[in-house]
Amino acid sequence: MNVFDRNMKRKQKNWAAALEDAEQYDYLRTEVGSRIADRVFDVARTFPLALDIGCGRSHIAKHLNKETVEKLFLIDYTEKALKQTPETEIPIHRVLADEEFLPFKENTFDLVVSSLSLHWINDLPGALRQINHVLKPDGVFIGAMVGGETLYELRCSLQLAELEREGGFAPHVSPFTAVTDLGNLLGRAQFNMLTVDIDEIQVHYPGMFEVMLDLQGMGESNCAWNRKPVLHRDTMLAAAAIYKEMYGNEDGSVPATFQILYMIGWKPDSSQAKPAKRGSAGVSFGDLGKINELSTTNKPKK
Repeated sequence: MNVFDRNMKRKQKNWAAALEDAEQYDYLRTEVGSRIADRVFDVARTFPLALDIGCGRSHIAKHLNKETVEKLFLIDYTEKALKQTPETEIPIHRVLADEEFLPFKENTFDLVVSSLSLHWINDLPGALRQINHVLKPDGVFIGAMVGGETLYELRCSLQLAELEREGGFAPHVSPFTAVTDLGNLLGRAQFNMLTVDIDEIQVHYPGMFEVMLDLQGMGESNCAWNRKPVLHRDTMLAAAAIYKEMYGNEDGSVPATFQILYMIGWKPDSSQAKPAKRGSAGVSFGDLGKINELSTTNKPKK
């Protein structure tokens, strides 16, 4: 599949990283990065070698410590963002490379993390297989990506305005992965002991144009090949009015919803606990129900 113009996305991210006030657009990545770090801390072990895919300005590493991760590789294909990653207490090695083609050998890392970069990958199943490939047996992948309901307010407003003013609409917001597909993709990539959960982060803005300005500052503008390059001024004004009318708050602000899909998958290893064989249970669910019914019936009255 070739959905996204990766060269365009690199230019967008380099442009965003070069802004003088670039850090003010990091609020979403910083928040999600901290939630990824929390999930790393929930795994009761120390990881000698970890990899952060699509690190940006190192939004996960700033929340980690040396007691949890001893050495960290940062990989991104945006050179300006990679140069801006700060030093931390964890020894860091920076690698400029495309996230779609990981330049590492099999069984290299104990932990792989990724935050808000995989939604721009053309071959997501292939990328997940590569992540599994570079993990050591019993290594874990912990990632986050935006889900299919992200920016539904902006998407609906633009479509309605285009239908009204131009008689049709083109996609202006990137297509995202549905949560119903994510577990299957991880399973096909040979991960096991899967965990997938959803979170929604809602940010409030003065209006639709501020939403689009912040997306541009994040380097998150649409780069799909089938995107429409220009929106007419009348259509944009109509979309802003529709946005405020349909979704506006009482204080005049408008919400933008970011659906975040969190995923955890483990590379198989013989040391991992395995489910019991089918039919090996000594008691049926029916018998358990009868036992519970008897215990309730025979319970002494007060």
